[in-house]
Amino acid sequence: MDPIGSTVLGGSLLLAAPLALAAGLVSFLSPCVLPLVPGYLSYASGMSGAAVEQRRAAGSAAGGSAVEEIDEDLARNRRTMVLGSLLFVAGFTLVFVSVGGFVGWLGDLLIDYTEPITRVLGALTILLGLAFMGLIPGMGREFRFHRAPRAGLAGAPLLGILFGLGWTPCIGPTLAAVQSLAFTEGGVGRGMLLSLFYCLGLGAPFILASALYRRALTAFTWLRRRTRTIMVAGGAMLVLIGAAMVTGLWAELTVIAQGWTAGFRTVI
Repeated sequence: MDPIGSTVLGGSLLLAAPLALAAGLVSFLSPCVLPLVPGYLSYASGMSGAAVEQRRAAGSAAGGSAVEEIDEDLARNRRTMVLGSLLFVAGFTLVFVSVGGFVGWLGDLLIDYTEPITRVLGALTILLGLAFMGLIPGMGREFRFHRAPRAGLAGAPLLGILFGLGWTPCIGPTLAAVQSLAFTEGGVGRGMLLSLFYCLGLGAPFILASALYRRALTAFTWLRRRTRTIMVAGGAMLVLIGAAMVTGLWAELTVIAQGWTAGFRTVI
């Protein structure tokens, strides 16, 4: 297999990448992130969601032409909100991908001890999965930075970095599971790539919500009513990943995945 194919498909990355993507999505849907999304979008873009609705209501009272003018203005503001969300996502992606690279490097350094460490990390992942489901009291705490940068596009990347640092204990179970998989990959590039998939799962809904802001508010209400189901499903996923790591099933699945891609060749 050529070097590019080896990096993308080598080890367990073919199996781990979709799980990392799903873990990022679960983190977004968790009760300590989802309720904050409207505020983060407003802060990153410098535009208040409440102000948006007030302006539309005022336009409706003024007549049809006023509504059209306000909707056009909101469309321009939406571009600002999307850009602010992209910068915000870029900020926390920088944090998580950097950590993933370090964890992958550490896994490569300790390659001779990968099997016992993987089993220990698997047990930790099971514990974190149970905590994510709310079955272990005291492990759902969160620590935040309460001093935020100035609102608007200029502060959006820094806000993303602070999110990556300050909310790590809150999204810790899913993030720790992904970093455990990054450790088993044994390499800086693979660790960073796996963390990037996690950031895609966590960040894509932020960007989509900014593009469809008013519809997203309705969707968030629907999702918040099903928070418990989402938490149980996400926790169960982590428990299954941890169990696979502890029992050695993960290593066996890795061998099978390598067999699938043995003859693969990239076009570049």
